[in-house]
Amino acid sequence: MMLHLLLFFQKPVAAAAAVIETEKSLFEILSESKLGFLVMLALLAMSIAAVAIFISRYLTIKKASEIDESFMNNIRAHVQSGNIGAARALCQKTDSPIARMVEKGLMRIGKPLQDIEHSIENVGRLEMYKLEKNINILSIIAGVAPMFGFLGTIAGMIQTFGQLAGATNLSIGAISGGIYVKMFTSAAGLIVGIFAFVAYSFLNTMIDRILNRMETSTFEFLDFLQEPAN
Repeated sequence: MMLHLLLFFQKPVAAAAAVIETEKSLFEILSESKLGFLVMLALLAMSIAAVAIFISRYLTIKKASEIDESFMNNIRAHVQSGNIGAARALCQKTDSPIARMVEKGLMRIGKPLQDIEHSIENVGRLEMYKLEKNINILSIIAGVAPMFGFLGTIAGMIQTFGQLAGATNLSIGAISGGIYVKMFTSAAGLIVGIFAFVAYSFLNTMIDRILNRMETSTFEFLDFLQEPAN
């Protein structure tokens, strides 16, 4: 019985061993196609850039969104008591876009309300520019990475037909290299593109929330400037 089992598994085991001996690494497979190798290098560079931009922007935006809920109430109390210096000092100690906008408004107190609002809006635009810096690169990567993956598919097709042209007999081994290139580059392009798209959308959602708070704080500040002092 044991002899029959050994004979039964002998051929599959031998075949598996042969596959393992002839198996090539991903680097070796891609190296056979110069275009495929360049595509993978480009996708690697895009992925590194996307991750670096996402982490940098996420930390910056998250920090900008952290502001004490009592900030505007404290500003209101200082303004209504006539202590503009204390209000400005509070803004300077608070590192956030809203604080910088309010500080600019405090510096314009005494001028027409429209001028104050215009000054605050100018600071708001500058703060939005700081928050959105380099985010558009994620959008570009999200669109370009799948196209590079498709370029890698073309490279795999070229490699496959090149192997078929030089093969004396048709076998899966003759075209496996080109198929690997097609699969790896297409998958890599989609993965990088999806990550960049999700990262871009996520950061934009965070920025929209900050923008909403900036607008709300601006209206609140302008409103209590018109309130009578206690």
